[in-house]
Amino acid sequence: MNHQRRKFLKVSGMAVTSLGILEGFAAGKSGNYPATPMQDPTRFQITEGMKEAYQVALKVLNPTKSQLEHGLELHRNSVVVDCYGFMPRAAVDGERMKAAVEENASPLELQDMQEDMTMTRFVEIQRETEEFINAWKASGVTCVIQNSGEEGSAIERLLKRLSRFTYATDWMKDTLVKAVTPEDILLTKQQNKHALYFTGNGVPLPQDWVSVEEELRYIRMFYQLGIRMMHLTYNRRNMIGDGCGEPNDAGLSDFGRTVVEEMNRVGVIVDISHSGWQTSLDAAKHSAKPMVASHSTVNSLYEHFRAKPDNVIKAIADTDGYMGICCIPWYLGGSGDIASLMKHIDYMVKKFGSDRVAIGTDVAHNSQYASEENKKVPAYRKQRNRWEALWPEPKEAFTTTKEMTQSMAWTNWPLFTVGMVQMGYNDEDIQKILSGNVLRVARAAL
Repeated sequence: MNHQRRKFLKVSGMAVTSLGILEGFAAGKSGNYPATPMQDPTRFQITEGMKEAYQVALKVLNPTKSQLEHGLELHRNSVVVDCYGFMPRAAVDGERMKAAVEENASPLELQDMQEDMTMTRFVEIQRETEEFINAWKASGVTCVIQNSGEEGSAIERLLKRLSRFTYATDWMKDTLVKAVTPEDILLTKQQNKHALYFTGNGVPLPQDWVSVEEELRYIRMFYQLGIRMMHLTYNRRNMIGDGCGEPNDAGLSDFGRTVVEEMNRVGVIVDISHSGWQTSLDAAKHSAKPMVASHSTVNSLYEHFRAKPDNVIKAIADTDGYMGICCIPWYLGGSGDIASLMKHIDYMVKKFGSDRVAIGTDVAHNSQYASEENKKVPAYRKQRNRWEALWPEPKEAFTTTKEMTQSMAWTNWPLFTVGMVQMGYNDEDIQKILSGNVLRVARAAL
């Protein structure tokens, strides 16, 4: 009994020490490393939500003091790119949403209102501005490859998110930059700012089907608007190829080959995260430039329709591309927490090399004010499942817990680096995973 108590006190003491090191990191230093004037702008406030998420992750990782200190310092001094994700989200205006519901706004109106608020309110509302900037600093993320196009190929749909994130970068230039080249991302780090590098969840098509050339003309237009990466498919089959949710996968279509060629020509990265495995193989075979699965997992570790098997990962690697490992417990399987994330990264490094892996979280930090605002919104009629929402039943039941998602909270990004230090990776390989591989592919695309 006394032995068990001593063991508990030892673990608890390590948790307290670790949290103290994190608090030092938040204050502009980690461990014994002093803050410099250039590091001052990285100081942030650890909110209760962040502290709880940190503690959950630290309990799972249980790093030594030196591993934690080195990981935090390396993270602070590195360019960090979330290779597919979302910048911090604001809370909605609960009263405005409530009024819209009471006025019988349509489900589409309410969806657009909700998205617009979460993606732009930090531009106009002071407490959301402070929350937004604080979350960026806590994450230590330099740039997010930002989901800037709602799922599908309809041009008017793809423009909505693009307009919102363009608005944010237009009005928050002291904090947030629209990056259009990899060099912009590097400059952002030097300036202690943060960047968005736009990606779209579909290839923009007029869908008139008059000629192949006419269907392709919007790819360059969206490139000119800042989109640097596009999904070929999103779960369902489209005219380009088959999505990962389809029961059968016929691969890339004849038109799809032409789409890949045009994306290569224009300078848009081909993303097959939501594509079927045969479609992914065909795209890799046909692409003349590096291709990616920006947010996926390793099927050999946990079978999931959103994961990629080894032959697909190898095909991506053979294009000089990479696969981003995401932070979705259901896709990772196993313990479904930060330890599972590390396991998928480690598999990629050992099987395919450190040049072939990145981290594309596919998650966002939600404002600490979101809960109180959401409570103001009365229940309303939801729309039917969207066309793109083809999510097959899993082969085995998986229950996502609060602790799983907390351990991989977006503000826990510094602990992802700590986890890689624990796995024995050298600094150079860690920095490839944090950003080097993403920057290499982005340069090749351009």
